[in-house]
Amino acid sequence: MIVSAPALKVVRQFVDGAFGQIHVRIAAPETQTARPLACLHMSPKSGRIYARFMQAMAADRMVIAHDYPGFGESDAPPAEPPVSIEDYARSLWDVVDELGLGQIDLMGYHTGSEVAVEAARQRPEGVGAIVLIGTPIFTAQELDAMHATYSHVDLDVDGTRFSRMWASVVAHRGPGMTLEMMAESFAENLRAGEAYEWGHRAAFAYARRFPEVLSSLAHRITVFNPEDDLREQTLRAPAYLANGVVEDHPEWGHGFLDAHTADAVRAVKAALG
Repeated sequence: MIVSAPALKVVRQFVDGAFGQIHVRIAAPETQTARPLACLHMSPKSGRIYARFMQAMAADRMVIAHDYPGFGESDAPPAEPPVSIEDYARSLWDVVDELGLGQIDLMGYHTGSEVAVEAARQRPEGVGAIVLIGTPIFTAQELDAMHATYSHVDLDVDGTRFSRMWASVVAHRGPGMTLEMMAESFAENLRAGEAYEWGHRAAFAYARRFPEVLSSLAHRITVFNPEDDLREQTLRAPAYLANGVVEDHPEWGHGFLDAHTADAVRAVKAALG
């Protein structure tokens, strides 16, 4: 009989950052044989999207996932000047420095792909290998459409904002994503309050320079292309990879880190080496 290893516990703590306290999830084995991995979330979510994945991924390395300022349980930045992808990347380095991690690998998901690339630009020597889930390489017309789709919706007694959020979660669910998983995803949208679209705003502002920064990186980069709302844009990634590859994963969609955790762990470990 094969006995599975017990899932590692994910612990939580806070560290100080430029905008206040930063909430971070941490999973670590007793003995580490690989570089720590920092997981960077999409918008408008939090590091919680990696919670199940972290338990399995941390068998041989520390895995961390912090909440960007204003998301999850991290303190919010001021409304002005607008928070940026550069700020989110610096918040990662605040966590890394506080934990004394040294060189790390990076894994980014949508907005997190931009944060990962910018973090590697800020400290190239601090990064080993990089995994990106989707690359936001937009045309000007696509970017205009994204701005319109993810614009702020004011609160009203009819709950228009929330019905649109739920409809979006349902529309973008991937294979194997249960109603319970969708409810968890929806709940993360709500935690950011009135700042819920700040992550998208930052991502769309950075998108204009994302291809240039991606092209400038010498790090080994593996891009996963699931069947999701960045699939077409991610097909453009090979032209911008100096040292990388795009892996097609049409069997995955949003929620695959929960619905296909073991497969995701195998793919990420193979990409990181």
